[in-house]
Amino acid sequence: MGPQDVSIVQMISNAGLMVQLVLLLLLFFSVTSWAIIFIKFRYVRRAFKESDYFIDFFWKSRDLSDAFNQAKQLRGSPVARIFRIGYVELKKMSQAAPGARGAETAPLNRFSGTENISRALRRATTTEVTRLTQMVPFLATTGNTTPFIGLFGTVWGIMNSFHGIGLKGSASLAVVAPGISEALIATAAGLAVAIPAVIAFNHFMQKIKVIESELLSFSADFLNIVERDIIGVKGRHNVN
Repeated sequence: MGPQDVSIVQMISNAGLMVQLVLLLLLFFSVTSWAIIFIKFRYVRRAFKESDYFIDFFWKSRDLSDAFNQAKQLRGSPVARIFRIGYVELKKMSQAAPGARGAETAPLNRFSGTENISRALRRATTTEVTRLTQMVPFLATTGNTTPFIGLFGTVWGIMNSFHGIGLKGSASLAVVAPGISEALIATAAGLAVAIPAVIAFNHFMQKIKVIESELLSFSADFLNIVERDIIGVKGRHNVN
């Protein structure tokens, strides 16, 4: 283990300037990618845990105000955040309802109120999905570009090796092998950076799709409750 580590370090230190710059760039991609992976892993795990808890609490609660108070405590739940936005719109609609001029305007006010809630939920869902996908595209960029960056370093290193062979006038294995092995480190490093980035990107995108599906489903259920139980004659949930 020790001799191998020393030989790799020596090969990197003996590599050309361009290869070393390529390896430095790959190091930047690697460190940034792993930082994103750890950050998004904690964020997505918290989003799943708190969203599951809130959805369970919401369906067990018969009072939307209790669910709203609980939602304010679950800062990491996308479902709780869109519920808070929908609840605020519902409160605005219920407060504006007594100001209607007559019975003939009530259906129109109710329709416009539910439309406002629906639009607010759609905007909130888009915002939450955008928040979830932040920094994740960098993983895709890393997975797509770092193998080519590493390949560029390898090609450049081999070009220098053959140039040195031409100057020395010798093509023996002892002369060719060190330069080519130093150059191939760039390709290996590019693949080492790309593989975990691609795996993490696919993992996070699958998780984000699941959360997005939960957001859309919850929004539809919340609108059904508003239209059926809150705006209807007899409500099952209480707003206040």
